[in-house]
Amino acid sequence: MERETLEQTLTVDGERFEVAERPDEPGTYDFTWLTGPNPDYGFTTRVHGADSLSTRQLEDSARDFLGQVDPDTGYIE
Repeated sequence: MERETLEQTLTVDGERFEVAERPDEPGTYDFTWLTGPNPDYGFTTRVHGADSLSTRQLEDSARDFLGQVDPDTGYIE
């Protein structure tokens, strides 16, 4: 059985992210930072040994990402 891509939009600390779980890689999520200063910038997170992450876990991943971003450049340095 083929998995569908699961997509959602999250708002974390006032920032919006589009989150998509890869259908061929369960537990792998691509985050696109919709409100960031750099178009199409984001990150990928993976979890091993689980089918999916909860909304809270996805929010925590986005929050961790935001904590690493340089406010002057909008990128992780």
